[in-house]
Amino acid sequence: MNPPQPPSTRLSLVQGISNRHLRRDQERLLETLLGQLEGMVYRCREDAQWTMEFVSDGCRALTGYRPEDLLLNSRVSYEDITYVDDRARVRAEIQAALRDRRRFELEYRISRADGTVRWVWERGAGIFREDGTLDAIQGFIEDITSWRENEQALRDAEERYRNIVENAVEGIFQTTPQGRYLSINPALARIYGYDKPEEMIGAYLDIGRQLYVDPARRLEFMRLIHLNGVVSNFESEVYRKNGEIIWISENAREVRDGSGNLLYFEGTVEDITERKTYETRLTHQATHDTLTGLPNRALFRDRLQQAVRYAERERAKVSIVFIDLDNFKYINDSLGHEAGDALIRIMAQRLKSCVRDSDTVARLGGDEFVLLLQGAPFDDERVSIAMSRILSEVRKPVDVRGRELTVTCSIGISVCPEDGNDVDALLKHADAAMYQAKQAGRDNFQFFTSSINQRVLDRMDLEHRLRGALERSEFLLHYQPKLDLRSGMVVGTEALIRWRAPQQGLVSPSRFIPLAEETGLIEPIGEWVLETACRQAQLWRERGFRPLTVAVNVSPRQFRDAGLPQLVENILKKTGVTPSMIELEITETCLAHDSEKFIATLKTLKGLGVQIAIDDFGVGYSSMAYLKSFPVDRLKVDQTFAKNLATSEKDRSIYKAIVSLGHNLGLRVVAEGVETSEQYYLLRDIGCDEVQGFFFSMPVPADDFERLIQN
Repeated sequence: MNPPQPPSTRLSLVQGISNRHLRRDQERLLETLLGQLEGMVYRCREDAQWTMEFVSDGCRALTGYRPEDLLLNSRVSYEDITYVDDRARVRAEIQAALRDRRRFELEYRISRADGTVRWVWERGAGIFREDGTLDAIQGFIEDITSWRENEQALRDAEERYRNIVENAVEGIFQTTPQGRYLSINPALARIYGYDKPEEMIGAYLDIGRQLYVDPARRLEFMRLIHLNGVVSNFESEVYRKNGEIIWISENAREVRDGSGNLLYFEGTVEDITERKTYETRLTHQATHDTLTGLPNRALFRDRLQQAVRYAERERAKVSIVFIDLDNFKYINDSLGHEAGDALIRIMAQRLKSCVRDSDTVARLGGDEFVLLLQGAPFDDERVSIAMSRILSEVRKPVDVRGRELTVTCSIGISVCPEDGNDVDALLKHADAAMYQAKQAGRDNFQFFTSSINQRVLDRMDLEHRLRGALERSEFLLHYQPKLDLRSGMVVGTEALIRWRAPQQGLVSPSRFIPLAEETGLIEPIGEWVLETACRQAQLWRERGFRPLTVAVNVSPRQFRDAGLPQLVENILKKTGVTPSMIELEITETCLAHDSEKFIATLKTLKGLGVQIAIDDFGVGYSSMAYLKSFPVDRLKVDQTFAKNLATSEKDRSIYKAIVSLGHNLGLRVVAEGVETSEQYYLLRDIGCDEVQGFFFSMPVPADDFERLIQN
């Protein structure tokens, strides 16, 4: 049995036991902490191999090696683990820190046990003895490969973003809320006409002057972005550096901090000048006449509608002026469409010169113009003065393709609200008044009245009935004989159309023929006339009558149709008539335009065997020199020359010249409009070949004509 120990001995023994337990607890705590660290704690010597004296278990995850693999006298040194390209730098930085007795931090690469390369971050310091010599190096190393990859990805993304911004076609910007540029890309500088972005950095949106052409657009931009926090596709005109005006489209948004404070605006700018120019051109083409540049019908109607609303609101007057050039179709057919277009352009400028800038001059098409007069009060007297000025200006001689022409116009006027407050009604009434001006002799103006409206209604009714007259077989032909001046025999006849309308009787050709020409009905009507006349000529031949030439008028509209020769050939075959018995009468004006084309048409017709006559000779624009090229058989002298034959020596001289010209060209000359025996004998003495007129017979139905030639 051991003797009892003194109290002091027992106390020392208890304290020793307690200290051992405390160390074990501290070691366990340290081991636990080190095990939870995502990295490696180490202690090493500063020698050639960075020999490790201690490494935590975290080295497994970091390097792929066990702790014992890296310790003193182990098979692997940390120098071997450090990536070969980084070893010298790492050693130099650590040694420099140790010399200065400061902590060191550095990033470098290591080669793991599996051969992969990882980035690590190391932080450590030297442990020095009391005499100042280095005892060891302690530190912590962790894997930062993911962080480095993320950082590199971020740098790459920033580089890509920078490249995108630098090379973007659209301008990109940041500005302060007050409009001072914080950053811009080269594209924005180019858009605004600057060589370098630096020229704009720090400058305000006005860049030394007002950037927006319309300052109200800038205010609207600010209103929208403050209201919505964003602005999309905001279009406006701005000045470039050189003062040039361009169109831009902006997209912008507010950028705020976490507290909601506005930091800056950012967005994009696109130069849309080319698109806006194209849109403007398309809009102009859709609303303006391509020949004259004047507003077209659609734009005029829109302006008239606005003017009518204004007139109703302000109790003002608006005048609508309908203008139609007189005999333009005759000029167009004679001199050609190019000359007609040139004349239209000249007249458009003349009309514009007669009105104010606040008025509208529009072209509806063809030779029709319409004016909208508004603004200052326009009473009838003031309108009349303006119309007289227009008539005078239009009437001035004009040079077209080397030919001096004098053109007149007919004008119709309607007034809002007296003549209506509806666009269609006002245009219709002005048009009606214009037709009244034509019927009144042309080269004048007329205000719309109720009586004019009635005449227009009558004309519309006539057109409606005319459109159905052919189907209802309401047309018939009358025949006026032509006499040979030498033998006194009837040698031919002219087929003339008549219209017997129900409840009206015979309608004068002077009423419906111009209407048929205007509406295009002359073509089917002309075809009917030709076929009916051919059938009648064949019937007279079959009945044994002596050979007669039946003349049929061909309208200018028919003659311009490329299908006319084929139509004539088909009718000749269909009716069986001898082609030489048919004579086609063509007005002189048909031959003056595009003479080569029409000469070719004449030659084709002559090739069918029909005869050709030039009707109304002497009053057209064709050159006498063309006659030598025209394959024609007869000249029919206009009846105006026969009218004063007995009283005018000049008219007799003109007739003699025409007869002499015709005979020298091998043509027979026919006098139209012979009404007296005195005219008859004068024409015989002059040497005219044939005559036609009321002196012998007015146009009569086929049965009456048969009896006439039998006698």
